[in-house]
Amino acid sequence: MKKATFAGGCFWCMVKPFDQEPGIESVISGYTGGHTENPTYKEVCSETTGHLEAVQITYDPSIYSYEKLLELFWQQIDPTDPGGQFHDRGESYTTAIFYHDDEQKQLAEESKGRLEMSGKFTKPIATTIREAKPFYEAEEYHQDYYRKNPLHYNMYRKGSGRADFINRNWGN
Repeated sequence: MKKATFAGGCFWCMVKPFDQEPGIESVISGYTGGHTENPTYKEVCSETTGHLEAVQITYDPSIYSYEKLLELFWQQIDPTDPGGQFHDRGESYTTAIFYHDDEQKQLAEESKGRLEMSGKFTKPIATTIREAKPFYEAEEYHQDYYRKNPLHYNMYRKGSGRADFINRNWGN
């Protein structure tokens, strides 16, 4: 099993797409990239920790490749937004790929380059590629939010503008 870590704005919306794929053992919501140990949601939202909301995926690369994870990641976000995602603004909602080894770094850079060259977006790709740092699990009420609170999750995903953007730009 391997790990992949992605920040795509609100972590509630980043769990479901990966959680339903074959070879994915777990998708955990949490915080990474910052300097505060064991941050709380409130601390991360205060924009003082340096952390981003993220998901950490444990997967079997013989069933679901890192390249496929990257492709699915791009299709969940607006990669051109440097200030957050949809209605969620601020550093903690920005997008990033956190690589765990040199191969992931190379694959992430190649994937980002392909997206930049594709002409799909007129604005530059703002998603950063960073070395993985300690990952801190979010509070229990954030885990598997789409399953625990499906009505609120669906309303949030639509109301934030994420669902329409994804449908319009990625067709899913």
